[in-house]
Amino acid sequence: MSAQRPADGPARDGHLHAWAELLRAPAAFTVPGDVLAGTAAAGTRPTGRTALAAGASLCLYEAGMALNDWADREEDATARPHRPLPSGRVRPGAALAAAGLLSAAGLALAACAGRRALAVAGPLAATVWAYDLGLKHTPAGPAAMAAARSLDLLLGAAAGPGAVRRAIVPAAFLGSHTLAVSLVSRRETEGGSSTAPLTALAAAGALTTVLAGRPTAHPAPDASTGAPTPATPADKAARAVRAALAASYAATFARPLAHAALNPSPELTQRAVGAGVRATIALQSGLMARAGAPGTGVLTAALAPLAAHLARKVSTT
Repeated sequence: MSAQRPADGPARDGHLHAWAELLRAPAAFTVPGDVLAGTAAAGTRPTGRTALAAGASLCLYEAGMALNDWADREEDATARPHRPLPSGRVRPGAALAAAGLLSAAGLALAACAGRRALAVAGPLAATVWAYDLGLKHTPAGPAAMAAARSLDLLLGAAAGPGAVRRAIVPAAFLGSHTLAVSLVSRRETEGGSSTAPLTALAAAGALTTVLAGRPTAHPAPDASTGAPTPATPADKAARAVRAALAASYAATFARPLAHAALNPSPELTQRAVGAGVRATIALQSGLMARAGAPGTGVLTAALAPLAAHLARKVSTT
């Protein structure tokens, strides 16, 4: 038997790295929190159906990443020649096929999670494809991206027996954050505008206030006196978790936005976009804590260091 050529290992690693770039591997850590936040907002605990919904969410998200680069391959040949498709490291046909297969897998997993989950996953998949193939470069682009994230959170609520309507407000909060990041990302290759970073900074401040505020489920007043129930040690701990997650969200997103507002260069604008993507995890975690699931929020927040570590090797944007 002939020995394996030394070049095989590096070549294989390079191919895997190209696909990790195409699929924005660090951003994948921001996906499970959508479903978990929706589950918490609906007032239910994670179950096997939650896991299926999370798998569907991840498949549809990565389908959007692959389709995004396929749709932008000619533009990237000029603006981002290092990307996997224009550099020739991934074939356009392979990227399009991956988008189709991942979309089909996402819908199949959603169907396994139940009819309500599939009823949300269908519009989510349609939004992803509409954004990448037509809406991205129109004024409706950022709103479509925000709608996709909001639907992703609702997917988590729909996978369980809880009331989906309870997740509408948290979905709007997540959509607002996504809208802010999307507006900043529209100038990430050329920079030159402080308006979007300043607008996003204002949105981040408002969302930080929401996360640090009172939970959506308030303790019942004392039945005999009608007075508010005294805070228990668990209540105080939950309040501390909400404050910590709110601070984490602000610290992750606000500083890069301030830098991009003061100096809207392409480099600093791209850093702000990457920070906004990673800050999604802290926002999801804060929404979970606000909905009465601080433990799940803390566990989800642990994904942020993993995303940051991988982002040093693979670009988030």
